[in-house]
Amino acid sequence: MEFRRVNGLPPYVFSIIDNLKIDARRQGEDVIDLGFGNPDIPSPDVAVEKLAEAVRNPRNHRYSASRGIPKLRRAITDLYLRRFGVELDPDREVVTTIGAKEGLSHLMWVLLGPGDSAFVPAPSYPIHVYAPLFTGAEVQQVRVGPGQDFLDNLLEAWESQWPKPRVVVLSFPHNPTTSCVDLDWMRRIVDFAREHEVVLVHDFAYAETAFDGYKPPSILEVPGAKDVAVELYTLTKSFSMAGWRVGFMVGNAEIVQALTKLKSYLDYGTFQPIQIAAIVALNEAGEYPKVVNEIYQSRRDSLVDGLKRIGWELERPVGTMFVWAPVPEPYREMGSLEFAKLLVREAKVATSPGVGFGPGGEGYVRFALIENDQRITQAVRTMRKALTRL
Repeated sequence: MEFRRVNGLPPYVFSIIDNLKIDARRQGEDVIDLGFGNPDIPSPDVAVEKLAEAVRNPRNHRYSASRGIPKLRRAITDLYLRRFGVELDPDREVVTTIGAKEGLSHLMWVLLGPGDSAFVPAPSYPIHVYAPLFTGAEVQQVRVGPGQDFLDNLLEAWESQWPKPRVVVLSFPHNPTTSCVDLDWMRRIVDFAREHEVVLVHDFAYAETAFDGYKPPSILEVPGAKDVAVELYTLTKSFSMAGWRVGFMVGNAEIVQALTKLKSYLDYGTFQPIQIAAIVALNEAGEYPKVVNEIYQSRRDSLVDGLKRIGWELERPVGTMFVWAPVPEPYREMGSLEFAKLLVREAKVATSPGVGFGPGGEGYVRFALIENDQRITQAVRTMRKALTRL
């Protein structure tokens, strides 16, 4: 049988490592999983309690609203005003999404089609590449990461690209490279987009996940950004509510309304008790991201300091819940996939090979900070024994 869209998808590189991990565990091995970025920190207690209360009310068992219930849209506008000083109209400039991936994917349907093109970062969180491709559009990947300036590279690519891209996908702090930008950088790319009539789509998944005094800027803090930009904000990482699937797209009213119209044909929104609990999280657990960040920062320090002690040189990230580590020089010729396999087999540590994030990721592995400090320290010990060339 022939299928559309899925037949062209490449093998999922991360599944190779995942299968090795599963096989090792079946044989009784203790594999420390620092691969899949699946948060292990509990969601806020007030949200869990409100969910339990709301789910017992049969009125909440009916269809909800695909755009999100009004109080939830108001709660995200209140957060944006408190956190970023950005005013949003909850009726025209906000739509609730079923997580950022759903929002981004369906957004591409209203922005792109065959004959269009988009710029996306390289390496890239996979959906940033495949959401535009699923629409039939062309994708050009623009380098980001250590030693790279995404905007400079984008300007260079712009001169050679035809057709000119209609959409530029951004995501800072960036997964997987952990690259971060400041507000001045955001001003520069907004100026570019306004000059060239390009839509900026900023996946702000790690809006609150930052350390050492760094505060990630919202692109909407830039005056005039709403003319050209939308932003995706989620509760996944900052509030550790990954499985709840609560996200938002905010910004340009025309684009928001276009996505709202499409979603009205596709879904009835997130289960209403989850939306109600999300309101409580946003309104009553505003300090929870700080609690989450303290945990991630401690894990980051345990991992980075430990790896440096065994001779693995790498940068200390100031954003995301990941560490983007160059494959050590004595192992570089193996490539990131074979090196990640080595870590599972010999050190019993699972990571994500950089090549799984596209061509710009080769030569790196990504550690997800999803185990506690003790387990991370244990992982460093086992890697020290396994990496005999360091």
